Amino acid sequence: MLSPLREHLRDTFWFAPVAAMVVVFGVWWACAGLDQKIVESLQEDGEYEAVADLVAIARDAQTVVTTVSSAMMTFIGVVFSISLVAVQMASGQFSPRVVRIFVRSRITKATLAVFLSTFLLSLLVLTSYESDTDPRLVTSVPLLQSILTLLMVGLSLLLFVAYVNAMLRLMRVSHVVDRITQESFRVLMKTPWYEGEGGDLGPVTGHVVHRGRAGVLRDVNVARLVRAARRHGLVLRLLPRIGDFVVPGTPILAVHGGEAPRGLASSVSVGIERTFHQDLGFGLRQLADIGLRALSPAVNDPTTAVQCLDRITQFLAALARRPLGAVAYRDGRGGAGAVRLVQDVPGWTDLVDLGFAELRACATASPQVSRRMLAGFDDLLSLVPEQRRAPLLRHRALLVELVERAVPLAADRDFALEADRQGIG
Repeated sequence: MLSPLREHLRDTFWFAPVAAMVVVFGVWWACAGLDQKIVESLQEDGEYEAVADLVAIARDAQTVVTTVSSAMMTFIGVVFSISLVAVQMASGQFSPRVVRIFVRSRITKATLAVFLSTFLLSLLVLTSYESDTDPRLVTSVPLLQSILTLLMVGLSLLLFVAYVNAMLRLMRVSHVVDRITQESFRVLMKTPWYEGEGGDLGPVTGHVVHRGRAGVLRDVNVARLVRAARRHGLVLRLLPRIGDFVVPGTPILAVHGGEAPRGLASSVSVGIERTFHQDLGFGLRQLADIGLRALSPAVNDPTTAVQCLDRITQFLAALARRPLGAVAYRDGRGGAGAVRLVQDVPGWTDLVDLGFAELRACATASPQVSRRMLAGFDDLLSLVPEQRRAPLLRHRALLVELVERAVPLAADRDFALEADRQGIG
């Protein structure tokens, strides 16, 4: 299954540039061969004047290629130094976890890949120039190579404009919270629906223990675990949730129906930070972090907190009637076959607490936030079924109690406890 590998590569910054440089090297090799064949064909036909013309054109292009080669690395250093300062400012203003948006940004990786590839290509093209300009003696004229370099320079300029636009958007809180929300909905779409209790899995006959480094459980290779469980006639249950911190010796898989086969521990990925790949609550965690930082005395930006509450309410509204609970993965296509892997996901109460508990505790200092949170509670209460109203009513009552205790004047209390989807206009 390539999905975990693809997600892990997206969290790296080296793969795309390295792959691009390898591709560019291959393209340059092909162009160099074509340039040599063109010169050989013209010399065999006695078209020495045409060869001389090609040499002259290539010599004119050499000046441009030399300029590109000497300026590109300086350009890369200046651009990405400024970018790192911008990312640092964004992480300080919003949350350190927004740095992953920069790391996973396709336009950022594409820009760096094309910049480095252009620099590498210019060096390779310069090695193809010969000192001898006699049309009867030259073996290759880097014409196609020079044209390719000019095309790469043009592509670099276009990507530079797109990259600057992307970096400016990263500095805007509305774009950041929108990106987080989009990622959260992608995870939601990939998460299987809870189908109800899957029945008795039988007694636990073994455990798979984590033997690697301590860290956050990032994701599991579902396809590999399902195949192993089917091959040995087992049912596996993932004990920690995605996003939990695990240490060596922690049981990570419970085995039902037989002995635990070897190699299952390698199907579980542990890293230094959480990712969106299979983590349903990570988006709410980031939105709550941004909102909390905005409400801190050092920042004091309740409007940003309101924007985070907008997205928290949006995400919870999408889950209002969705069955939540342990998801079961089967060994057949289309959801058919026997259950082979059971994985716990956050329940409704867990997600409501994650979205509102910490922000509610800080909402008393800003009527804008308390008014928006009350409107969010009212909207969600109108959407959820009866059995899911309890955590919302609990948070609503606690918010009202906190505001009544913190705000001394009755008129201010009444104002702060009036539901408003915009907070204060």
